[in-house]
Amino acid sequence: MKNKYLDLIQQTFDFPVEEFKVDDEGQLSFHDIPLMELIKQYGTPLKFIYLPKISENIRRARSWFNVAIAKADYKAKYYYCYCTKSNHFQHTLDEVLKNDVHLETSSQFDINIIETLEEQGKINKDKFVVCNGFKRDVYIENIAGLINNGWSNVIPVFDNQREVNMLLEHTDKEFKCGIRIAAEEEPKFEFYTSRLGIGYKDILPFYRSAVKTNPQIKLKMLHFFINTGIYDTAYYWNELHKCLRVYCELKKECPDLDTLNIGGGFPIKNKLAFDYDYEYMAEEIVSQIKQVCEENGIPEPDIFTEFGSFTVGESGGTIFSVLDQKAQNDREKWNMIDSSFMTQLPDAWAINKKFIMLPINRWHADYERVLLGGITCDSDDYYNSEQHVNAIYLPTYDREDTLYIGFFHTAAYQESIGGYGGIQHCLTPAPKHVIIDRDENGEYTFKLFSKEQSYKSMLKTLGYF
Repeated sequence: MKNKYLDLIQQTFDFPVEEFKVDDEGQLSFHDIPLMELIKQYGTPLKFIYLPKISENIRRARSWFNVAIAKADYKAKYYYCYCTKSNHFQHTLDEVLKNDVHLETSSQFDINIIETLEEQGKINKDKFVVCNGFKRDVYIENIAGLINNGWSNVIPVFDNQREVNMLLEHTDKEFKCGIRIAAEEEPKFEFYTSRLGIGYKDILPFYRSAVKTNPQIKLKMLHFFINTGIYDTAYYWNELHKCLRVYCELKKECPDLDTLNIGGGFPIKNKLAFDYDYEYMAEEIVSQIKQVCEENGIPEPDIFTEFGSFTVGESGGTIFSVLDQKAQNDREKWNMIDSSFMTQLPDAWAINKKFIMLPINRWHADYERVLLGGITCDSDDYYNSEQHVNAIYLPTYDREDTLYIGFFHTAAYQESIGGYGGIQHCLTPAPKHVIIDRDENGEYTFKLFSKEQSYKSMLKTLGYF
């Protein structure tokens, strides 16, 4: 009878998969990196980021779109943008920028990061910087600062009509701009239209009154963002075609308009049996844009994508150890981890997001159904199901043989939402952060980016000294 944890996974999924393998000792590797070695060196809890995966995903997406453009005989170009808000760390941006990509910002301090990168010689002032979001005064001032300092491809994307005059108060130079469409949300959403952007029917009047009449501004980009991301659904294609109709109307009046930004990114793997045809989606997007433009007698636009989670999400992981098991009744076994889901994987708590969860060791042990509990005193600090089944199965608990578990593809948004380096629920310390890379010989390297948060740093933040 096959009742080992490895048997369960092999019977449920086509395993091993590209990034996960199990050795003869029942220990998991991630992109051929032995995770038990990482644990032995640094302990748990810990977070890691595997930098080469970032470059790999950028190359993959660029290839999909460039192939799609060639197949469709599309007459314009493709540009890859990285959304800095997904992961702001310097090592992440350094890896991203190895691939000659462009950047998208969403807040005032993003502009300070852009300026710092330029000072360090990592980008130049010709780089496209797409400035999104609802803009407060300081954000507007910082964008104007880039324009005034000779950044030739800064594109403030107007989220509302007031932002035009706000920006004009801080610069007398010519600049490019974009307009964001307020797309309609999915039917299951609690509201009908995105709170960001300008409504479909208001875009053309806005262009005529605020942009067309001002020789200082050139409308270059129409920005189309779908909150749910790019999926092969009637909803997505319907919204894309509505956007294209607006683009065609604008292009007939605005010769400077030459770019369509299809914000909202490709999804990332959240389960082992992940099924998404990236190549098909890229080809379908390109072909549909071309078809609509041909029907309207206008040239195809350059295509910008803003991939944040897709760029960095699959590069990261979070590892915990099981401290103890509590049998609270005759049916529920709680494996208690050495950190908190609420603080370290906040999306799991806040929006019920699922990540790939696998044990790091003991794959040859029997398995059992469990619940996972965080270390805080909050009743919501738990993880109780997987994406593919309303349950969690792990190797059986053994007090003499510590079980380690990993949550994978966690590198997007979790640090910023969780408040990295600050005060978190029940004063749960931020775990160690480890950077994993490959040297010139292809051998993996570990580097400690930050130690576990200390009580002194917390007390200082709280004002005790």
